[in-house]
Amino acid sequence: MHDLTARLSSLIRESGVRDGLAALFTPSSTSALTTIEFESGALEDLRRALDEIAPPGRDYRHNLRWNDGNGHSHLRAALLGPSLTIPIVKGAPCLGQWQQVLFVDFDVRPRERRIIVQIIGTLPQVEP
Repeated sequence: MHDLTARLSSLIRESGVRDGLAALFTPSSTSALTTIEFESGALEDLRRALDEIAPPGRDYRHNLRWNDGNGHSHLRAALLGPSLTIPIVKGAPCLGQWQQVLFVDFDVRPRERRIIVQIIGTLPQVEP
């Protein structure tokens, strides 16, 4: 689990966009993006909830077909989703006081990951 909030804030500042949207997407079927308070208790609660919904030890048809042991990873990623859209207000992501942007990699082995970020919006007015 990785907190992307500071990096996203930096990208928005660098873009110069004052008001608009930040669209984030992970091109992967075993990782996801969400928001949560990036605090050990909340993160553990999320882990436990996902273990209850899609436990690693269950028989998954995906595992039977590919024998890679990550069937639960695909389900967890599908439940949280691969993308987020966050409003930008006054040059910053519009998040709640305790809300952070979270990237979660569910796979059972290391993978190379990337997150695509597109920032869309209005720039400050420039006088001719």
